Amino acid sequence: MSKILIIEDEEAIADLEKDYLELSGFEVETENRGDVGLKRALEEDYDLFILDLMLPEVDGFEICREIRNQKNTPIIMVSAKKDDIDKIRGLGLGADDYMTKPFSPSELVARVKAHLARYERLIGTGVQENDIIEIRGLKIDKTARRVWINGEEKNFTTKEFDLLAFLAQNPNRVFTKDELFKEIWDMESIGDIATVTVHIKKIREKIEFNTAKPQYIETIWGVGYRFKV
Repeated sequence: MSKILIIEDEEAIADLEKDYLELSGFEVETENRGDVGLKRALEEDYDLFILDLMLPEVDGFEICREIRNQKNTPIIMVSAKKDDIDKIRGLGLGADDYMTKPFSPSELVARVKAHLARYERLIGTGVQENDIIEIRGLKIDKTARRVWINGEEKNFTTKEFDLLAFLAQNPNRVFTKDELFKEIWDMESIGDIATVTVHIKKIREKIEFNTAKPQYIETIWGVGYRFKV
């Protein structure tokens, strides 16, 4: 069941919208203050927002802007203002629709259904979310093959990235140099495990604040390496 938040300071209008939407099978909650409505919109999970323009404390434009900065959830903006400039501004801030009061409750229900169906199609056929590992300021995007340390992107060679990602996704486990060489280079080491040492050194130079006291990749003397979490 889709969950909708109505942010509307006119109680009679909010109740009418709520009744019609609930009769159509939606779960509906209402809020009559802009500041409280914004807080709930950002902190709670909803499938669609119906947002009045003129609200106490925080107006609909600001709420729309803040929601859109964090979420892609559909927003239908409603207002007694008929000026095109308000509609243009609302849509420009990220609202998906703009309805002018008074309007038919059945029309609102129809638009809610249309926007929910469209959103479900978009997220259903959209690009799969990237596979990301985040540990203490280190962010590894395995899908895009990119690495950031404290927000700063670092450039990695193919094998450096593969080695870092492998260790990070197997935290607190000690791997010998032979095991790492076989895993990343896909062959038996045959005396070439120095390659692992060199790559670990290069990785540390890019992600460690102090390479002498690494906080991510720890050397286990006489054995190999471990990624600490």
